[in-house]
Amino acid sequence: MKYYIIAGERSGDLHGSNLVKSLSKLQPEASFRGFGGDEMQRAGVELVMHYNQLAFMGFEAVLNFFKIARYMADCKKDILQYKPSALILIDYGGFNRRIATFGKANGIPVHYYIPPKVWAWRQNRAWQLKKSVDHMYVILPFEKDFFKKYNFDVDYVGNPVLDAIRSFKPAELFLEQNNLKTTQPLIALLPGSRTRELQKIVPVMAEVAKAQPAFHFAVAAIRNLPAELYKPLAGLKNVSFIYDATYDLLTHASGAIVTSGTATLETALFKVPQVVVYKAGYLEYLIAAQVVKVKFISLVNLIAGHEVVKELIQDNASVQHIGEELTKLVDQGNYRESMKKSYDQLHTMLDIGSASDNTAKLIVQHQNAN
Repeated sequence: MKYYIIAGERSGDLHGSNLVKSLSKLQPEASFRGFGGDEMQRAGVELVMHYNQLAFMGFEAVLNFFKIARYMADCKKDILQYKPSALILIDYGGFNRRIATFGKANGIPVHYYIPPKVWAWRQNRAWQLKKSVDHMYVILPFEKDFFKKYNFDVDYVGNPVLDAIRSFKPAELFLEQNNLKTTQPLIALLPGSRTRELQKIVPVMAEVAKAQPAFHFAVAAIRNLPAELYKPLAGLKNVSFIYDATYDLLTHASGAIVTSGTATLETALFKVPQVVVYKAGYLEYLIAAQVVKVKFISLVNLIAGHEVVKELIQDNASVQHIGEELTKLVDQGNYRESMKKSYDQLHTMLDIGSASDNTAKLIVQHQNAN
């Protein structure tokens, strides 16, 4: 069995690697090729392109239109040369939706794991997914009912973030090795992995750190991102940098400031009280405000169906508001405990076994039925 697998972002790389491991257990003879990152490569994928070359967000994608078009053309050509038994697409909607259409047109079975969040905006794209995707595996409980409205029977497989956390083994001397042994509450800063996100939120996080000397802040930094993106936080006495060890940091954090995304769910599953912050360009935000169809931006609140964590967006993501929320989160009181109890309920909702194993079994079943 030959699989061509495509993930265009850091989280997709992680979840893709776990899926490859699960598939390899069921089909030891299977081979894998595609677009992804270091984790997928370590799991056995022959990497054609690293996701670092694909990580464009918002207007970045518009500015890099021709580059993305070239990458897509290269991808299509490589797929035809490889002649896979199936395509496995992971998130990265703008790119992968087009690859799904291409796969379908060329008679290649298309499996979509972690589909684009069409329930959030441009919901009519659900029709396109139904037309171009043979089998879809969703990771949020409400997605199954959403796609039912489009007569698309999809499989809810659980959430892969749980897989990643279950397989994580904390470093024994993490605090000592990173000089984080302190009597001050440790606050994790998770600014995201996209350039535009960091450009907007890192300066705000730096001002919060300056205004809160009673806390020690640790940045969940990514080594292969340009150092200048973190520059506003560099040199601050109560700020440390932790590279490529977010789960270790969350294991020890008393609280967290998190940019919206998968990190909000990861933080919740580590039971770290958090405040979610997000800033975008003025025009970008105005457009988003018109088209977004959901009440919340964080996965925690979306899955729960109500506000579990505070979301501070645009002007509300101010130094004052973030500082006030952070103080409430760290205080050993009802507010903090109530959030952690909601986290427990969230975990129960998501836990139906390994999402990677569940998805791998379904992929193998569908492929064997072809």
